[in-house]
Amino acid sequence: MSTLKPYLAEIRAELLKTFRQPGFVAPSLLFPLCFYLIFGILMPHRGEFDAASWFFASYSAFGVIGPALFGFGVAMAVEREAGWLDLKRVAPMPVGATLISKMVMSLVFAVIIFVLLGLMAVTLGDVSMPLSSWLASGTVLVFGTLPFCALGLVIGTYARARSAAGVVNLVYLPMSALSGLWFPLFLMPEAVQKVALLLPAYHLGQLNFIATGHASGGWILHVLALVAFSVIFMALAARGLSRSEGR
Repeated sequence: MSTLKPYLAEIRAELLKTFRQPGFVAPSLLFPLCFYLIFGILMPHRGEFDAASWFFASYSAFGVIGPALFGFGVAMAVEREAGWLDLKRVAPMPVGATLISKMVMSLVFAVIIFVLLGLMAVTLGDVSMPLSSWLASGTVLVFGTLPFCALGLVIGTYARARSAAGVVNLVYLPMSALSGLWFPLFLMPEAVQKVALLLPAYHLGQLNFIATGHASGGWILHVLALVAFSVIFMALAARGLSRSEGR
């Protein structure tokens, strides 16, 4: 148990620090909720398209990506330039405690976003799914944040503190739109549909569509794609961190 104490203390500190920042908490929670309310529930849709259910699947995937990218990308850039990472390296604490605490923070936000969107989908969107689909979707969204934690770490490792938020937005918003998380991908040009295959957000979205019954088959390929993205991003981040340590 004593071995876990430094990790638990760092996780507690990270959660307290994060939830005391309304400028981070409010946008992270309200953006996907507002988008879903407008496009999934209030906007009229023609035909048999189950908009409330489909947009729940897409905007919940969109929502969990944000805290992972901003929590790592912006926070790591600020802490790196402020010298906090250097201080933690010489402090008597485990090397990975900082990364694990931020990862747990991203997972906590993923759970909160999933629950809030799920409640909105059931109460306002009249969405009905089997319990197995809800559990599958929650599992996909929580563990699916990990590649984006790694991507955020890449941004936080290389970007300057003043520009990190802008860089995250330049990655987050276009990637989500081009991955079909805002509108169905089949409505977009064929070139965009091909580009989507190269984006991690697309594979997370497809896994959630499969979990909620809006797509079928091929989930193993999407999982392997997200694992590959995680490995690539972690390698890039490790290179950047080793470079900063050598300065």
